[in-house]
Amino acid sequence: MPSSTERTVVYVAAAAQGIVLVTFPAASTVFTDPSEFDLSNTQYGTLFLPQVVTAIAASVAGAGLARRVGVKSVYLWGLVGGLLSMALLLLSAAFEGTAAAYPILLLATACLGIGFGLTVPALNTLTAAFNPTKVDPSILVLNALLGVGTVLAPVLVAIFVGLGFWWGLPVTSTILLAMILVVSIRLPLDAGVGGSGSAPRQGKTRIPSRFWIFAAFAVLYGICETMNGNWAQVDMTSELGASTTEAALALTAFWGMVTVGRVGFAFLRRWIPERWAYHVLPFLLSGVFVLIALLPSGEPGLGILAFGLAGLGCSALLPLTISFGQEELVVMSAAVAGGVIASYQLGYGIAAFGAGPLIDSGVALPTLYGAAAVVAATMGLLSFIVARGWNR
Repeated sequence: MPSSTERTVVYVAAAAQGIVLVTFPAASTVFTDPSEFDLSNTQYGTLFLPQVVTAIAASVAGAGLARRVGVKSVYLWGLVGGLLSMALLLLSAAFEGTAAAYPILLLATACLGIGFGLTVPALNTLTAAFNPTKVDPSILVLNALLGVGTVLAPVLVAIFVGLGFWWGLPVTSTILLAMILVVSIRLPLDAGVGGSGSAPRQGKTRIPSRFWIFAAFAVLYGICETMNGNWAQVDMTSELGASTTEAALALTAFWGMVTVGRVGFAFLRRWIPERWAYHVLPFLLSGVFVLIALLPSGEPGLGILAFGLAGLGCSALLPLTISFGQEELVVMSAAVAGGVIASYQLGYGIAAFGAGPLIDSGVALPTLYGAAAVVAATMGLLSFIVARGWNR
């Protein structure tokens, strides 16, 4: 049985991972500000390409690495990746406004992808193993805590920008990750978790065809989440005339409602079956995207409310996809989290990288949000296939 310290460290690590993951999108106004890094929309979008590539590679490789060296080692290397990412982001501040800054930022997002791709699936695997009789709610809570970190990131960026040193966030994140790493090294963590280095080697397992349905859902979800998480602040400032503070508040509202939704569905599962939420939320998100596309200029308050509703629409979808997959696809349960996260990152890359060149070529962000509404509706239809036969 895991100790209370192990459970606490896993949950704190999830919150820290949330802060690190959203640090780059939260600092979008810093990266695109002519007086700061002065990146174009295309450069800003391309910034996330190394993250997507390395996150997918790390997520796919994570299950095999866990069988060889243990889940704990995969988790620890993930923390190191995040630590390097924040250190490089901090280093980029010294080259702000020069040609040297962008390569450093690209390397930083590459390290972030490695950290995310190794750490998040490992945290989901550990949480499921720690709570075998309550997999769904425990993973919802874990991802809610990750969401707490995503809420804090834009708030901290806004505070540090207001104080005149935006790089205060990577400093804070570096210290936090270093502390978690030091504590985690001393804990057993994966004792008793399947797939440790001492476990016998398993033969290759054929991927069930059903997995690709879960993967497709995760790709569509990644597109929808990223249209909010990475482009909300740009939409608020360029389309709705919002200030930097109002734009940060919109991103905070999005991630805040993601977190509230995850916690809420974890506690209300007795009255609201996971299957119902899984079917309804994508269509709610689709409607919100239409609303965002139609928002009038000069109404940032409405934008904040709309992005908050989008957060609720996204809230439970990814963690439920992971937990549904782990419970249904038992033949590859240890690899489900990594596979779903890799698929999510593919969708993340499509929205993060693809939107930038489209915007620079003249496609308006409201048009992209209209297209995202179609993606969300498609995800809603697919939810009936993913949750086929699911009675809860």
